[in-house]
Amino acid sequence: VQLQASGGGSVQAGGFLRLSCGVSRIMFSAYDMAWYRQAPGKERELVASITSDGGLTTYENSVKGRFIIFRDNAKDAVYLQMNSLKPEDTAVYYCSTVERGLRQWGQGTLVTVSS
Repeated sequence: VQLQASGGGSVQAGGFLRLSCGVSRIMFSAYDMAWYRQAPGKERELVASITSDGGLTTYENSVKGRFIIFRDNAKDAVYLQMNSLKPEDTAVYYCSTVERGLRQWGQGTLVTVSS
């Protein structure tokens, strides 16, 4: 699998960004997808996940009501709409899936939120 994340950048608190992840070399529509993030000095954490058909989403508590994960199976892509960004959202964001029992990662995209 190849996972190519993009859309990161620097924004002020209260701003928004949309992350995109293009996926190739798998039958995308058959795979659950997720976004993780890793802040400096912290462990990587799950931010949001979405089932293969997009019917079920889950969110880490601190992003509920602000972030939206969605996917377009026709475009083999998953997205993370991030609204009302806070400085504590600063991190490298990774899209991810599990292939053959192993979690796979993209290269990550950096999000920096200034106060």
